[in-house]
Amino acid sequence: MRLLLASVVLLAVLATTAAAQAPAPADSTVGEAVFAVSGRGWGHGVGLSQWGAYGQAKEGRTYDQILAHYYLGTKLGRAGRSDVRVLLAEGKRAITVQSPAAFRVQDVRGTATKIAAGALVLTSQLKLPQAPVASKGPLVIIPGKAPLSLEGRPYRGKLEVVASGGYLRVVNNIALDAYIGGVVADEMPHTWPLEALKAQAVAARTYALKSIVKGKPFDLYSDVRSQVYGGIESEEDEATKAIRETAGQVLTHAGQVITAFYFSSSGGKTASAADVFGEAVPYLVSRPDPWDKASPHHRWGPLLLGARTLQAKLDVSARVLDASGVATPSGRIRTLSLQTPGGATSVPASVVRSALALRSTYLTIGVLRLDRPRGTLEFGSSVRLSGIARNVASPQLQASTNGKTWTTLGPLERAPDGTVSTVVTPMKTTSYRIEASASTDLPSSKVVSQVLLVRVGHKVRLAKPAEAGVLAGTVLPRLAGTIVHVERLRGSMWVHVGETLADSGAFRIAAEVVPGTYRARTSPSGGLAEGFSPLLTVRG
Repeated sequence: MRLLLASVVLLAVLATTAAAQAPAPADSTVGEAVFAVSGRGWGHGVGLSQWGAYGQAKEGRTYDQILAHYYLGTKLGRAGRSDVRVLLAEGKRAITVQSPAAFRVQDVRGTATKIAAGALVLTSQLKLPQAPVASKGPLVIIPGKAPLSLEGRPYRGKLEVVASGGYLRVVNNIALDAYIGGVVADEMPHTWPLEALKAQAVAARTYALKSIVKGKPFDLYSDVRSQVYGGIESEEDEATKAIRETAGQVLTHAGQVITAFYFSSSGGKTASAADVFGEAVPYLVSRPDPWDKASPHHRWGPLLLGARTLQAKLDVSARVLDASGVATPSGRIRTLSLQTPGGATSVPASVVRSALALRSTYLTIGVLRLDRPRGTLEFGSSVRLSGIARNVASPQLQASTNGKTWTTLGPLERAPDGTVSTVVTPMKTTSYRIEASASTDLPSSKVVSQVLLVRVGHKVRLAKPAEAGVLAGTVLPRLAGTIVHVERLRGSMWVHVGETLADSGAFRIAAEVVPGTYRARTSPSGGLAEGFSPLLTVRG
């Protein structure tokens, strides 16, 4: 009960009261905003969600059912080719090819040279160790009883080496499904359910055939420009089984191989190609994905950013006052709209994701801001605090008179646009802030606004002289030891007339009172700032 009573007393000191006088008119300057970026999923969001495939497989759904869900209206078909050419290296002055077994090198004329087990170093001259002259390229290196390695990494299939302009290019000629073996386990954990791995195998095989490079002496890159291909070191038994059980299968739509995009985690809903890439594709539409809940990235955040930090990271020319995402129908943002002192500007979602190192563009931008009243508030007066508490959950106003211990004054009511406004009557200089949950999805993730300090000064009144040689007045609150200074304006300077201690809220100073302009001023004390009386004019 004692604790409850103490809390009630403190709230009475800090909080808004129905009986408080009308708030003093106060212009305000826009405060420093805090931005809480929360998100869902990981990746561009189009096509197969890998964590969703995991969840579906755990529920007993088969790979063809999984694929049919994410690639709407597609069918399983057969690949139109059985091998691919993968670029492994280019722009090299020299390369090292190794094998624990003997292998052969065949030149453009079909002449084959046997190379003993071990390492073969080739430069742009393409000269073999035992050959008197350089070989005529391109060279095809054919494995023997063991795979070939390039710079220590083993690969299945053959290696083709071409010299051009003093540099070497190396291409891996390999069976399509052997290539997929070096992709699947790098894209999806090999310990996942077999049906999820089979769905990934079909998607990777389909994507490879659809993304064949045009106008190059190879079909695919070995990096993210196509798919990350790690060779034999990336193979796993479980992934190999998934590839074998789906051998040669690809996805088609209207008889054509599709672009089988895939990504890590959807956050509960995939995105359409129209929303992300700007072009509608009939089989790449937004799909519900409740199975993604198993993903550790299903919900993430918040990432907290100050206004100046956001300005710097997004390379905006002025301080960011407010931010809001322009959402697509599938929930990802298309652009981020920023308000600055110079006006509005927009930043594409892809730039936002890259600049802030975010997992996806499936974002919620929470904004907390308290605007700063100008000047010092007079004791006993009220002031209206305004600001923003948008896209956060359960915002509450908090107050502190020491900057350490915070008291919650109550919930803040919001307008539809997320703005907030409330009246407070602080009895001494007080700090305010807004505390909220980052979102309804992340109730335990608390975010707070920048602290707003409202200075409260003594209420000082200087009375007209009632007797000769005396200046008197009042000071509120009635605190013992409040020092009062009386000053007179001389030109543009205030000069000292006298000082005293206020006694029970009243003061008297004996002084020579000459015609002029006077004021009373208190020294800061008891958590109160300097207070000034209205100017008093004494006429002769």
